[in-house]
Order: sequence, then structure tokens, then C-alpha cells
Amino acid sequence: MANRLKDNVASDYIAAANRMKPKAARQRVVAYVESYDDIFFWRSILSQYENDSRYFEVMLPSKKNLSKGKKSVLMNLIHRQVGQHMIACVDADYDYLLQGTTEVSREVNDSPYVFHTYAYAIENLQCYAPSLHNVCVGVTLNDHVLFDFVSFLSQYSEAIFPLFVWNIWHYRRNIYGEFTITDFNRVVELGGFSLENPMGSIKNVRRKVFTKVRQLQQKHPDAKESYLALKEELKTLGVQPQLTYMFIQGHHLFDGVIVPMMKKVCDKLIREREREIYRNAVHNTQMRNELSGYTHSKADITLMLRRNTNFQSSDCYHRLIADLSRQFSAKS
Repeated sequence: MANRLKDNVASDYIAAANRMKPKAARQRVVAYVESYDDIFFWRSILSQYENDSRYFEVMLPSKKNLSKGKKSVLMNLIHRQVGQHMIACVDADYDYLLQGTTEVSREVNDSPYVFHTYAYAIENLQCYAPSLHNVCVGVTLNDHVLFDFVSFLSQYSEAIFPLFVWNIWHYRRNIYGEFTITDFNRVVELGGFSLENPMGSIKNVRRKVFTKVRQLQQKHPDAKESYLALKEELKTLGVQPQLTYMFIQGHHLFDGVIVPMMKKVCDKLIREREREIYRNAVHNTQMRNELSGYTHSKADITLMLRRNTNFQSSDCYHRLIADLSRQFSAKS
């Protein structure tokens, strides 16, 4: 990696182009991201580091074709070279937790010009539990606290944590084919979520996790010491048992856990608001007008989640900001 950074050709090219601008002009820093959905996320974060002398241009790896994804971003790192004027902004996936045990993990963890989410993906940050009530308010325009997302996701995380450690254990040893992310996701699926009995889903997950953990323990009887060591190491990396949901596959969390759960909550909040309109309307015309106005003011759950930026209190966000601040201080 050190040799690559010395030969950061593309970054040097942008730096040379910047030097040709008038001294008063702001310097451009290109930020490569993985997909269209990532542009808004990284723009909202990188804009904090723009000043009178610097601005960021967030883009996909290539303007000439439709190649996207982490692999494409990192290929630009390898072949075009990043540097002060060209950075890569990617999802951490499992690469952060693998801590250099693979080539991609080394690229993600070691380069000062590769910035990652620490959480598995952007989706995990968008699903940060303390922010979900605000998302519900944005969707339903109803501020009634109907469900405790923080408590539920904390208990869900504690339930899946032992199996999550096993999943990372397999990936660290390059035997992930024996227990893949997909296998893990199948076990930790909530199944039918019910607002009336949310703990029923947690109990079901605990039962499935316990069964799978026993199977893995029997398959790897000599793994106890390495498993316990990894468990403690993951905690130092931010994977606290109550926050495991921040490090599981982002698409699974977003589509398989959070959106179905929020749909149940938001549907109930919408019905509650509609009943309020029915009850308080003076006459039918007013009722129809109020209902029509309310219907047009409601928002889509998925869209609101993808525009959610209320994750600033999360540890993952703080770690990302610390990395960016080291590289792009306000005075530089």
C-alpha cells in the first residue's frame, strides 16, 4: 500500500489541475462512491469539510460506463491511485472487522485515503435505532411514541450476537463457505413481526441462534479459546452486543427487519391520525379535505429512511468523522 500511495498518479493529476486555477479558486477533491444511493450520504458528510479552499465532487468510479460497487471503487484505488485530491468512500461490509486478514480488508483499513462506514453499510446507519421514531414522524406526521425501537433492536442484537461472532470467526479463517452471511441471515430472520407481541419474534430468534451455535460448537470443539478472544476483540472494534444490528448485512437489516417493522408501526400511526380527523371534523366536506391533505402529506417509509441523517450520535459515525477530520481538518 505504501508504494501505491507514493505513486498516486490520478490524485497528482487533479492536484496539478488545481494548481492551474487562480489562487483564490477552491481546490477540487474527487470522492468515489459505490452507487447512486451513496451519493447523498457521502455528500451530506463531506460537505462539513468544505471551506474557502476546498470542495468535494462525489461521483461513481467511471463516467464512461455504468460500473459501480465496492470492487469498482477499490479498483480505482489500485489502478488510478488515491491521494489528497482523490479519495474512496465505501461501505465497511465485513472488511473492517476482518482487520487485514484479506487483501480488500487491508485496502479498506490501511489507506488514509479510503473512508468507510464502520457499520456494515450506509443502510445500517440509516436504521440507527434512536433515529427511527423521527423517521416515523416524517412518514406519518404523528409524533405519538408507539414503539420502543431502541429497546427492541438492543434485545434483537443481544440475541444474535453469539452467532454473529461465529460468522466473523469463519470469515477470519477464510472458511466462510461453511457459514456464509446468507446462512447467518436465514437464522436471524425475525419471521412474522407483531406489534402486539414483539418479544415473540425475539424469542424465536434466540431459539434459532441457540440451535445453530450448538451445531457450530460441536463442529469446532477446539474453537472455544479463539472464539472468546474474537468476541472480546470485536467489542473493542465497536461491536457491543446491544449494537450488533449495526454490523450485520445492511440490505438484510433494511429490507428484512426495519422496513417491515416500521410498516406495522406507521400503519397504526396513520390509522390513529385518520381516526382523529374523523372525530374532530365538523362536517363531511371538512373531513374529506383534511383526509385528502393528510394523504398527500404522508411520505414513503423507504425514501424517508434513505434520507435519514439522524445517526450523528452513533459510535460508527464518530469514528468516520474522526478519520475525515484527521485528513481534512478545517484549517487545511
